[in-house]
Amino acid sequence: MVHVLSSRTLLRPADPERSRAFYGEQLGLAVHREFGTGPERGTVYFLGGGFLEVSGRSDPVGQPPSQAVRLWLQVEDVAAAHDELRAKGVGIVRPPLREPWGLIEMWIADPDGTPIVLVEVPADHPLRYRPGI
Repeated sequence: MVHVLSSRTLLRPADPERSRAFYGEQLGLAVHREFGTGPERGTVYFLGGGFLEVSGRSDPVGQPPSQAVRLWLQVEDVAAAHDELRAKGVGIVRPPLREPWGLIEMWIADPDGTPIVLVEVPADHPLRYRPGI
């Protein structure tokens, strides 16, 4: 078995500066570290229990994002996140809704169209509440 010590998701955006503005300023992710210089320099953000690295540049520019990749970000209060992100000009793909599986989800996308799901786990959801434990 492979013993994983750390992990991160790497994004290669079409416009690195635009993506850094989105993740750092609009989403407000805290910077873990930065490396390199110039427009393709790397920025690694804290992402809950993991990291998101924005570095380099995708090739070719304008390439559609993979619909097979999505970022799943658990937040404390999806309604508050909705209001905050909308006020910062983030396009809301779908407002918060309680899904049939019990989670409250809101959908947004980064500047390259990478789907991002913001999720709230309600207090009575099995991911949080376990009777008898």
